[in-house]
Amino acid sequence: MIKNKQIINDPVFGFITIPNEFISQIINHPYLQRLSRIKQLGMASFAYPGAQHTRFHHTLGAMYLMQEVINNLRSKGNDISKDEENGALACILLHDVGHGPFSHVLEHTIVNGISHEEISLRLMQNLNIELKGELDTCIAIFKDEYPKEFLHQLVSGQLDVDRLDYLRRDCFFTGVNEGNIGSERIIQILDVRNNKLVVESKGVYSIENFLLSRRLMYWQVYHHKTAIGAENVLINTLMRAKQIANQGHKLFASPSLSYFLTNNIQKTNFTDESLQHFVNLDDSDIWCALKVWTESDDFLLSTLSQAFVNRDLFKTEILAEPATEEHIRSYIDKYVNKWKLSEEEAEYLVSSRTVTTDMYNLKENSIDILYKNGEIKSISDASDLLNIQLLSKKAEKYYFSYLRL
Repeated sequence: MIKNKQIINDPVFGFITIPNEFISQIINHPYLQRLSRIKQLGMASFAYPGAQHTRFHHTLGAMYLMQEVINNLRSKGNDISKDEENGALACILLHDVGHGPFSHVLEHTIVNGISHEEISLRLMQNLNIELKGELDTCIAIFKDEYPKEFLHQLVSGQLDVDRLDYLRRDCFFTGVNEGNIGSERIIQILDVRNNKLVVESKGVYSIENFLLSRRLMYWQVYHHKTAIGAENVLINTLMRAKQIANQGHKLFASPSLSYFLTNNIQKTNFTDESLQHFVNLDDSDIWCALKVWTESDDFLLSTLSQAFVNRDLFKTEILAEPATEEHIRSYIDKYVNKWKLSEEEAEYLVSSRTVTTDMYNLKENSIDILYKNGEIKSISDASDLLNIQLLSKKAEKYYFSYLRL
């Protein structure tokens, strides 16, 4: 027990109590504290200026919701030991530690082929050595190797506390009320059967609202065309910086950012040294470099950096189908003629992307509805409001971004 209980005043959920010294130790670890220097929504603040909350905020909120779920499940007679509770709380706290600056951008630029989930697991395993095996249960839950499958579902599933927190939190800070959900209601209607999460039948409408809200948030916030435009600028900037650095030119950068710019780091050579450099990175490394790069002698690097720093972002179009080669070529030709660039250089000033989302994945563990007679049905069979087949279909949007002339 904590002698003097730590209480955090959260703008979304109110007062959050840190339950014990073990959890406090994890929260205070540098791995987790680093998340306070990484914004939760990456580029969304370019469209929604209030979206300044961090991944640290999010993990604390998710931890609070995990506590609430466990208390509710215990009240319904489900056995969850203290070790399992600590494992689940530690797991949800650490589930995001593998994120790099600006959310997923680094996964597509200076680090290739290794996901933030894999990096999170590596960091958990390192921390487990420090804690002499106290994270064994946490890691088993994260890897879905723990016998009580519902604990993994609460960390990474179609109705996990990660999503319950980020939907409410992102709505709060962006002001997009259409995505709001009743997380308290959803928690109250959860139960366990056969080691899997189920939802009491009286809560079907709450789940329908949850799925619709998630869809709204993806297209209205997470994939807002301004956010996509900003992301494309940053990706192209980092790719240009990496090309220059690999040509032997000295670029201003923090030691850890310089490491990734000058080395081709992929999953196969993501060593312990790479991991240490990765956890040294946060949003400030990128911002500091970009501000200096605005004065770079390299025309493309300075132009792209200025576009990001001064919010003179790529103009982004949402198309009915992927941009054609002719459409892209028309812009490249303009840049070549205006600035005497090569075609390869001009390609840094455009970006064509397909963004895909599905709100409900039929291939994953389903959201199961429990009826009073003990019968269990998938939400796809229980819902008379939603077309689950339609919701589970991958929705695609085609974005074309280009530097304004």
